[in-house]
This record gives sequence, structure tokens and C-alpha cells, in this order.
Amino acid sequence: MAQKLTSPGIGSIFSALAAASARPRYAFLVLQLVAEVSDANGKAGPFVNRGNGPMGLRDWLCTQLLPMSERHTRRAALRARVIANLSNRLSGDVSRDGMIIAGAVDEQVLAVGRANVSRAISDLVKTGLLRRHYAGYATNHVNRGGGRHAVYVIEPAALSALGKPVARPTAKGEPRQGQLFAA
Repeated sequence: MAQKLTSPGIGSIFSALAAASARPRYAFLVLQLVAEVSDANGKAGPFVNRGNGPMGLRDWLCTQLLPMSERHTRRAALRARVIANLSNRLSGDVSRDGMIIAGAVDEQVLAVGRANVSRAISDLVKTGLLRRHYAGYATNHVNRGGGRHAVYVIEPAALSALGKPVARPTAKGEPRQGQLFAA
């Protein structure tokens, strides 16, 4: 169901996302964040080097979007569910139990965040604004799992619609660095 952008601009991206996504604004925000860390070819990942050193792209996206999910009532309800689930592991020591509860809440929040980011990325792939593949331990691979990390590539039309300069594609006959036996 990949759509071609009808006009070069953000409106065409919104139009494509509104037709394909249940959460088009969230998907657009994810696209903007991927564009922020992408190179001139639109490739982002598998790791992002911002702040505390390298972090997986999907985890970085999730941490960037955490402020959107920090509504007090929802976080309090999640904390209550975590406490109920951990009741047999809690000792009664407030400081030790607080660290266990906080760690479990953070783990739940990140798991939900990763699922939301993955859903948004799937919507972006479905609209044809983005491609994904996985970079692995030894080689790039189209399937996930096995120690592989997500790599997202924004399509050139979407990248230029977002206002990011697009790298000039290399002509076929023009030798590139790294090519052996270039004529």
C-alpha cells in the first residue's frame, strides 16, 4: 500500500500517514526523530551516538518519546500493577523495594514504548516513507532476531519533504571509493 508523495511537503506526508495509520501524528513524530539522526542518504542506525554513548536506534527513539507517556494517572496505575505483581519479592525495606519497583516500572514503560515505536515504524513502511532492515552480528539481514539491530532508511522524497538535504546519488559509471578495479 505504499503511496507516492503527491507533492513535496509535509502535507503530503501527513496525508499518506492519515490514510494508513491509526496514530498519524505519533508516526510523523517518529519519522522526524529518525530524520534527525539519519545521514544524508536517510539511513539511521543501528546505533545512535547521543549523550551517554551508543544506544540502539529503537531504544533511543523510545527514550526520546518517553515524556509523551508520563501522565501521572497512567504511571500511578502501572506502578500499582507492578507492586501487585511483585508483592512476593518485596521485603518491606522501603529503599530496597523502591529500587525494585522503579526498575520494574521502567522496564514495563520501555517495553510498551518499543512496541509503540515498532507499530509506528510499520505504518511508515506501509506508506512507503521508510524502509527497514536489520544489521547483524556478522552481516546485514532482512529478518530480525539473533543479535540484529534495526536500521531505518527514509525515502529520498520524504527526506526532502522534511527539509533535510538529500545526498546526490552516485552515477552508475562513476567509480566510488571502495570499488576495486574501477575503470
